[in-house]
Amino acid sequence: MEFLLIASAHFLALLSPGPDFFLLIQAALRLPLRYGFAISGGIATANGLYLLFAVTGIEVIKEFGLLMAFLRYAGAAYLVFIGIILLRAPKQSLENITGNNHLRTHHMGRQFMLGFGSAILNPKNAIFYLSLFTVMVAETTGFLTRCFYALWMVSIVFFWDCGVVLFIGRPAIRARLGGAIFYIEKLSGCVLACFGLILPFTS
Repeated sequence: MEFLLIASAHFLALLSPGPDFFLLIQAALRLPLRYGFAISGGIATANGLYLLFAVTGIEVIKEFGLLMAFLRYAGAAYLVFIGIILLRAPKQSLENITGNNHLRTHHMGRQFMLGFGSAILNPKNAIFYLSLFTVMVAETTGFLTRCFYALWMVSIVFFWDCGVVLFIGRPAIRARLGGAIFYIEKLSGCVLACFGLILPFTS
């Protein structure tokens, strides 16, 4: 029962579109699938790091006001930075990509770090996982069981994000959205910038 409650809460949180979702969309439309998978891997790795903290019982991180403040403001600046890149991107078709755009770099490591940075600098991830393990996981739950919960959630994050990339990256979907890519990027840029501007004022 405990596992079902945790898995359900985590999946419902995953369904809520956040900054990571908009990063995946622009990558799926503009880049080969492997780069979207690299972003997914970065996002999952960052989630795994916070889950490691939660599993090992480092709830005390919530008391580190300075660290949480750093994550909040650094994450806000990062999201605004990505949003500005998308807002400044020129109008180009999917087939015609020119210029040096940080988000469109054909480099697996850089795309991985793009996803990692988006997730690790989002203090809501830290708060969510630490709260989840504090509230929903009983003190009597064994360490190996906690590790299983964490591994499950990291796997779900990775495969869900890869599924988003696969769906958006399908030729039929890309062809349908290709004509609107300019407006999709501008909308994504606005949303990411808004996330960044609002983040410092959220608890």
